Amino acid sequence: MMQWGLVIGLGLLAAVLFACDRHGRPVEEFGLDKLSKGISTEGEVLAIMGQPETVWEEEDGTRALQYPKGPEGVRTWEFTIDKSGKLKDYRQLLTPENFSRVTQGMSKDEIRRLLGRPRSVVQFKLKNEEVWDWRYQDVTAPRLFNVHFDMGSGKVTRTSSSDALNY
Repeated sequence: MMQWGLVIGLGLLAAVLFACDRHGRPVEEFGLDKLSKGISTEGEVLAIMGQPETVWEEEDGTRALQYPKGPEGVRTWEFTIDKSGKLKDYRQLLTPENFSRVTQGMSKDEIRRLLGRPRSVVQFKLKNEEVWDWRYQDVTAPRLFNVHFDMGSGKVTRTSSSDALNY
């Protein structure tokens, strides 16, 4: 009798850890399966995701709502709402493709818009450097993506990444 309890318990644990949406795809964020591009409204996004950390107003009337899941989370979601108030798209910002878009000379505002709020900001005064980092999920383990800024100009000087387990 005790074995069945263990089997059921392990099955429930696996279901929670490896949850799938109604299409059989792994759940990236609970509630996303309730939203439909072109149909869901901004109000429905807010009801499911809560208040965004940042809202970017675009010139064409669209709005970008950002939801960083840090400091220990590994995702930052951005939901694009069209000018009629409908969900146009949503995407994960902390991806290798976005990291590769960071180039020397970019401003802090450009980086903030591209990657969302950093997990931490640390100044190294002797190096005249400020480093922002984001925790993200690599294929096998969480890692940190770092953007290094010159403290005088506020511009990107370089990027780096490191194993998140050391922090």
